[in-house]
Amino acid sequence: MAGSTFGTIFRITTWGESHGRAIGAVVDGCPAGLSLCEADIQSYLDRRKPGSSNISTPRKEDDQVEILSGLFDGRTTGTPISLIIRNTSHISGDYGEIASYYRPGHADYTFDKKYGFRDYRGGGRSSGRETAGRVAAGAIACRILNQLGINLFAYTRSIGPVEADLSRLDRIAARNTATAMPDYEADQKALTWLEETRRLTDSAGGCMECLVEGLPAGIGEPVFEKLDACLAKAIMSIGAVKAVEIGDGIQTSSRKGSQNNDPFRMREGKIVKSTNHAGGVLGGISDGDALLVRAWVKPTPSIYSPQQTVNKAGEEIDIQIKGRHDPVIVPRAVVVMECMTALTILDLMMLNMSSRMASLENFYKN
Repeated sequence: MAGSTFGTIFRITTWGESHGRAIGAVVDGCPAGLSLCEADIQSYLDRRKPGSSNISTPRKEDDQVEILSGLFDGRTTGTPISLIIRNTSHISGDYGEIASYYRPGHADYTFDKKYGFRDYRGGGRSSGRETAGRVAAGAIACRILNQLGINLFAYTRSIGPVEADLSRLDRIAARNTATAMPDYEADQKALTWLEETRRLTDSAGGCMECLVEGLPAGIGEPVFEKLDACLAKAIMSIGAVKAVEIGDGIQTSSRKGSQNNDPFRMREGKIVKSTNHAGGVLGGISDGDALLVRAWVKPTPSIYSPQQTVNKAGEEIDIQIKGRHDPVIVPRAVVVMECMTALTILDLMMLNMSSRMASLENFYKN
């Protein structure tokens, strides 16, 4: 299988299946000397793990990460970092029926057409459980960025028709609410709406955002490897994401240029923008303002309502899916978005170190 590796210099490869013995990631390109331990990674995995609230799948996984290589005396050695998360709560029998048919909204049909074979247990490699490896690797990227004064904060903007009031954005709430909303009132409304949705044996989608503060101007390439293009690819690679926006996104298409352009001004001897409709990116390169990325997530395709599909014999059938599923994916996907954003930014920052001759001279001559 091609396509399980992400990044150019800071490079990760995820591996494993939903119902295999374990899942994990290998991180290559991490600088030597970074202080790192399993607890640094675990705090991110705890935000993603299943069974953590009544609006996530009842599958119980501790998602305990083990660092198998790349550390000595609590610091990275510059060699590949191997991360493993053992699967302990898979019930493959729940998925025996789906071996013979294709679930609507899932990758069953396309996986079969590509490989002529699929691991039907919980979706196998195409399961959302694969993202645990991304989060484990992304936690390391976040730690490096934090040391550089760059902070990422992702949260749920909306679930179904319920939207957080960002005028009262509460960062503590985003880490304490079951929905990952930065607004306690919206969280309660979303939980009520989700309970009714689940009572109707249905599921929900929503929107999540990631805010990046402290990112310097000049990160990203001007043609194919634009910062926003790389972010779009990274975040669209999260299975349930169907659209990505930067800054004001699609709203900009209905404006005039005079309304949408961000004026430059001088503040305390520095060039700044008086507005940030662009979301911190101009010409594919960071402009020094806060970076804002938004992602739209589809409803969980596994629902308990009867559905129509086709089996491998080409017969039209009615099905009712069994197993353990999230009624909404968004709250657990928030940390995945945060980590994919961090991986993208860190890799582009490392690439940026060779963009000027002066940078090479400062490093090698001084």
